[in-house]
Amino acid sequence: MNEWLIYRGAGQPHDGVDRLPEPPPWRRFDGGPPVPPPVPVDAVSTRGLGRGSAFAAHYRPTPAELELVNAALYLRRPLLVTGEPGSGKSTLAHAVAYELGLGRVLRWPVTSRTELADGLYRYDALGRLQDLQITRPHRPDGDGADETDLLASGIGRYLRLGPLGTALLPTTRPRALLVDDLDRSDIDLPGDLLGVLEEGEFDIPELERISERHPVVRVRDHDGRAVEVREGRVRCQALPFIVLTSNGERDFPAPLLRRCVQLHLEAPDEDRLAAMVRAHFGEDAAERHADVIARFLEHRPGEQRAADQLLNAIYLTRHAQDEEPGTRAHLADRLMRPLNRSTG
Repeated sequence: MNEWLIYRGAGQPHDGVDRLPEPPPWRRFDGGPPVPPPVPVDAVSTRGLGRGSAFAAHYRPTPAELELVNAALYLRRPLLVTGEPGSGKSTLAHAVAYELGLGRVLRWPVTSRTELADGLYRYDALGRLQDLQITRPHRPDGDGADETDLLASGIGRYLRLGPLGTALLPTTRPRALLVDDLDRSDIDLPGDLLGVLEEGEFDIPELERISERHPVVRVRDHDGRAVEVREGRVRCQALPFIVLTSNGERDFPAPLLRRCVQLHLEAPDEDRLAAMVRAHFGEDAAERHADVIARFLEHRPGEQRAADQLLNAIYLTRHAQDEEPGTRAHLADRLMRPLNRSTG
């Protein structure tokens, strides 16, 4: 094993991330003070990795995959992962977070309507206005109460950081952020996202306006924890480990590509599919369901199938073991129909 590798793809948690050298001078950030440690890996990750994270234990990345993941860790650059549906793009983020102890993966699913602000924070201005109207004291004129202080009080209750905003909080260890399906975004989002990732920070105007009187405001992060925002600005200390996924539905601008480490995942082969099946259904599952795996791998040129179709087929056909001959094959074919073929 190469000594320089931090992420080893072995599926066993370790503290190797603490051995990361200082980032390049152009990727150093000085946010602080540090927030509490992140929320531990949760059921979302364990669902993706398998029983007791067995998928990470069975799955062995290729040497090229290991090198590029570690390049992103060392350089503090986003990892742009492309590949067909079911090739393991999203799972990679969970596997790295699990092995390196980066806590719960922060997931930001992207659609054509997604804007940068959706990932940074949400401010419930309407809810705050309604609450102020209900609780505003009935003051006699000229009692000297400061209207600015009245409006600023409790503003943190109406602010919640999004997945990207939470990932940029000052932490001593990087958080893991999964920006899923970036190729579905509108034309502006990749460039807007790039600006924030280059700076490692963002401003919250609602807090900037009151920063002289209220320099520290407690808000909720995407994990639901109360964290402090100072002077209306969130600035990272350790840049998050960021995985941007794409199904190849569009091309990205050159400025984004040159600032990312690019990794293309091929469709999983028989060995990788067998490892996935063992992780979710037990050590002998790949052998017991070898026929379903073989049917999954049989396809014409250009046909697309996702690995979760195989898992669905195996789960269902396990319960049809004793049915009449041909039932298992019939169910498997129904559930593993190519994604780019009509269902007619």
